[in-house]
Amino acid sequence: MPGLARRFRGFLPVVIDVETGGLNSGKDALLEIAAVLIEITPEGLLTRGETHSYHVKPFEGSNIETASLAVTGIDPFHPLRPAIDEMDALTRIFKEVREAARRHSCKRAILVGHNASFDLGFLNAAVARTEIKRNPFHPFSSFDTVSLAGAALGQTVLAKAVLAIGLDWDSSQAHAAAYDAERTADIFCKVCNDCQPSFLAAEQRAKAMGWHDEPNGEAGLISPVANDNSS
Repeated sequence: MPGLARRFRGFLPVVIDVETGGLNSGKDALLEIAAVLIEITPEGLLTRGETHSYHVKPFEGSNIETASLAVTGIDPFHPLRPAIDEMDALTRIFKEVREAARRHSCKRAILVGHNASFDLGFLNAAVARTEIKRNPFHPFSSFDTVSLAGAALGQTVLAKAVLAIGLDWDSSQAHAAAYDAERTADIFCKVCNDCQPSFLAAEQRAKAMGWHDEPNGEAGLISPVANDNSS
């Protein structure tokens, strides 16, 4: 059964959720970030893997909207909040992503998010601010579970999509990066697993056309991102 590298053309799907001080990725603070790894069973089914989540200190000069804090319930300056700098949070997450990419023979990570452009925008802005040299994520491509859930489930709101796949939704935990990322991962895995017959049929057509001879598959794939240990 094809592994993750073959399943997503050499890309490693990683669910990212951010909680922020507003909607402007260039000016508003990044306050929480969570990454959920995706794993695959020997039968080719996707499952939710480890979660890596951090509270983040607002960067110097950042804007924080009161309305955003009212939604998330975050107190950025609470003395007991275990927040770390953006550089530290991204470095820790990128290390886990690179190790997962190496383990699955993937060439690069691709962000999965609910309204993925929002999360990717804040991730890219934080990378630019911290001047991290090597970002394992594709800079503009992503998987958006709003689109996937809308097509497969008829729902676009995260809570309703979670309920539609038969899981519980705890509104008291909503708008925490780790919780939202884990629920997003559940949706992504469910929709992709339901698409497995279509994928396997496409695999047969790809094999007949000789596409598996191209260096996209998992066998022998060398990843410059996965093998890079720098920031």
